[in-house]
Amino acid sequence: MHLHQRLSRLRLMAPSIGQCAAGAALAWLVAKELLGHASPFFAPIAVVVCIGVGLGQRLRRVVELVVGVSLGVGVGDLLVSWIGSGAWQIALVVALAMAVAVLLDSGSLIVLQAGSSAVLVATLLPPSGLGGLNRMLDALVGGLMGLLAVALLPASPSALATRHATGMFGALADALRQIAEAIERSDSALAARALEAARGTQTSVEEFKQALETSREIATISPLHRHRRPRLEGYETAAVPLDHALRNARVLARRAIVALDGSSALPPWLPGALRELADATLLLRDELATGRPPERAGLAILSVASRQGAQRWGFSADVMIAQLRSIIVDLLQATGTEREEAVAALPPLDVAPEPPPADPQGPSTPTPDEKDLAGANVTLLS
Repeated sequence: MHLHQRLSRLRLMAPSIGQCAAGAALAWLVAKELLGHASPFFAPIAVVVCIGVGLGQRLRRVVELVVGVSLGVGVGDLLVSWIGSGAWQIALVVALAMAVAVLLDSGSLIVLQAGSSAVLVATLLPPSGLGGLNRMLDALVGGLMGLLAVALLPASPSALATRHATGMFGALADALRQIAEAIERSDSALAARALEAARGTQTSVEEFKQALETSREIATISPLHRHRRPRLEGYETAAVPLDHALRNARVLARRAIVALDGSSALPPWLPGALRELADATLLLRDELATGRPPERAGLAILSVASRQGAQRWGFSADVMIAQLRSIIVDLLQATGTEREEAVAALPPLDVAPEPPPADPQGPSTPTPDEKDLAGANVTLLS
């Protein structure tokens, strides 16, 4: 990872790091000074696990953390007080604690916390008096302080969603422009570079979905940002269609490579349509970022859709037109248009190409090219 990418990720994670630091200190003080626990190390650990530097599911992590620690400490205290501590005792305690956790809930955090808490009890912290109960309370205090840190020191949910969405919109616009330039220059190598760049966007897609989940969570937990929940609705509407548009752009780039290598005839209007669609994509990005209804973006996308002709240009060109039409539908859905209405906005074409025959043996392990088809819409010619 390049230095600027690392710095960008650090800026993105800075709010979570600050929340972890403040929450850990607060949890230690509460458990030590208010509850009187001598070494409440579970409290700050719980904060870090609860908040983490990842995105999303913090409420669930608090519950899993407390349940997991309680199981591990409870099973560990019970068994170690009977059988003592040693190698085989550790194996038995960990196995039983994790098995009970799996039976109660398949969440990985519950299972891991149950196992690690059981290890601590069986090795460093043998049971004594109320030690087990105190450790459970420490975990609960840490989880609550973690939520408090998220509520009182929150990142702006709309800003978080916007930062992640910006890269996705920009990647789609760049891909469309590169494909347009490749067609104008009859340069299959440029189309191949566009494909490679588009293939590198899937991580950004997943991070955007996680950021959107975190944004919803912050807007729910934090009283400071509850008023921003309506502003997230535009991103929630756009998330899946934008993912599909990027996948369709990858298929479009693949077919452009084939068409340009084979010197296939391509519609002269296609590069201009791709550039206009790229501009509409950035307009949609800007309108969602400002919280405005994406009306101008919708009109710009419809303008691209309305100017397509019914002329057929051959298989490769027809596949590219189909993918362009699919991206138009995806972007219209991203503005909040229903799919049926978005498809109806496309002018009809004469004949739809026959879909490729299905493999009777079922899908095999996908090749890199086949992976580009996942989530793509390839049947919108008619």
